[in-house]
Amino acid sequence: MEAEVDKLELMFQKADSDLDYIQCRLEYEIKTNYPASTGKKNPVTLLKELSAIKSRYQTLHVRFKSVAVEQKETKTRICAILNNTVTMIQELQKQTDLEMSPLSKEEEIAAEQLKSHMSDS
Repeated sequence: MEAEVDKLELMFQKADSDLDYIQCRLEYEIKTNYPASTGKKNPVTLLKELSAIKSRYQTLHVRFKSVAVEQKETKTRICAILNNTVTMIQELQKQTDLEMSPLSKEEEIAAEQLKSHMSDS
């Protein structure tokens, strides 16, 4: 899920880069097509382009917000399920008088990550 959010963040960065490109392209087109207006910007053309860009950016922003909300909800559900699973395993170990073997290095890291994610929620 975080990979998807990273992709969306990259999309926002690309959109920002696209805005810069469009601005440069508009300036070039105005200078090329209207050499007499060098130093002056055609406000009608700029407003039309900026309106389209703003609409596109807002659409991306809405999509990003909904994905971020869904990611947070999913993370919360996964943490709750994992927490319940760990609790059930501990209860089963107590009921069967099984000793828990020491955790491997990877398991310790995973347990710490789980605890930190659960405290973030």
